[in-house]
Amino acid sequence: MVANPKDLPRRHYTLEEYFALERVGEARYEYWDGEIVCMSGGTPEHAIISGNLYLSLGQQIAGRKCRAFTADMAIKTPIMPPYRYPDLSIVCGQPDYEFVEGIGTLTNPTLVIEVLSPGSESRDRNEKRTAYQALSSLQEYILVSQDAPHITHYLKQNDQWSRNDCGDLQMTIELPSVGCRLSLVEVYEGVDFN
Repeated sequence: MVANPKDLPRRHYTLEEYFALERVGEARYEYWDGEIVCMSGGTPEHAIISGNLYLSLGQQIAGRKCRAFTADMAIKTPIMPPYRYPDLSIVCGQPDYEFVEGIGTLTNPTLVIEVLSPGSESRDRNEKRTAYQALSSLQEYILVSQDAPHITHYLKQNDQWSRNDCGDLQMTIELPSVGCRLSLVEVYEGVDFN
């Protein structure tokens, strides 16, 4: 009989063990209160959507004092340390970096985007959102579904976060913090939902 992985005892890793893996591993990992989670890999849909987002937003901010980062750039979060790896982030103005145990992290993102995966969706919607929204620089947090055309957009105005959900491929979402627009048809170009 095969054991259910949820029934197996979980090992608690120290931060020192996590940093040792981060320094030598080829993949990206996140540390969650004793659990080490691999952030690398994913579905073709995840890769297509991430690429579409980076291309679209990168073109829109070209020539301005904003910079887009891929999933390789860690974001230092003031709560739930040490840092997170979003699928895409943008900083407008001068980027601030801090080294955490030899890992370069961005400390002042303006916008953060996560493409949802079955294994990370709950954490992206809850713990990660809380960690990112604790950053004083963050103005927008976006969650992009890969299973259906659906984007959840959090926008900070007057120190209050509002939420807007969009599920129509004909819609365009304004991103005022970075002066860009997200066209759902462009975000999902090349993705087959069948």
